[in-house]
Amino acid sequence: MNALGNITFYADDPPALARFWSAVFGYPPQTWEEPLRSELLAAGLTDDDLARRGLAEDPTGAGPRLFFHHADRRKAGRNRLHLDITVTAADGDDRPRAQLLAEEKDRLVGLGASVVRLVDQRWGPWPEHYWQLRDPEGNEFCLQ
Repeated sequence: MNALGNITFYADDPPALARFWSAVFGYPPQTWEEPLRSELLAAGLTDDDLARRGLAEDPTGAGPRLFFHHADRRKAGRNRLHLDITVTAADGDDRPRAQLLAEEKDRLVGLGASVVRLVDQRWGPWPEHYWQLRDPEGNEFCLQ
C-alpha cells in the first residue's frame, strides 16, 4: 500500500511560502533547527541549500506535510493541481457555515492570500459554495 509523503510546491521564496501555509493549517512555523540543521549540513547540504527549502508540517502527523523547493523560474499560468481547504468549526461553534467561510477567507487574506472569486452554483445535484484564492506566490486553492 502507498501513502502520501509530501505535497511539494516550487516557490520563489520557499521559507516565506512555508510560513504562509503553516499559518493556513495552524502548524507551528518550521525552521532548520538543531539537531536537524547540523545533520543536514553534515550530509553535505549548505546554508544556501537550507535557505532554498521550506516545510509546513503538522506536529501530530495527522495533517498534510507540505514541502517547498526553490523554483528555477517564476510561476506562469494556472496550476495543474490545487488544494481544497475545508473550513471546520470547533466543537460547540454553531455559527452559520457561510459566516465561518467568510471569516476564514478574511483571515487567509490577512496572511497574504488574494481572492480570485466566490463560486456559488450547483454542479448537478451538489451545491458548490467556495472561495477561489491564491497564495502569496499565485498558487490557486479553494476554501470550502
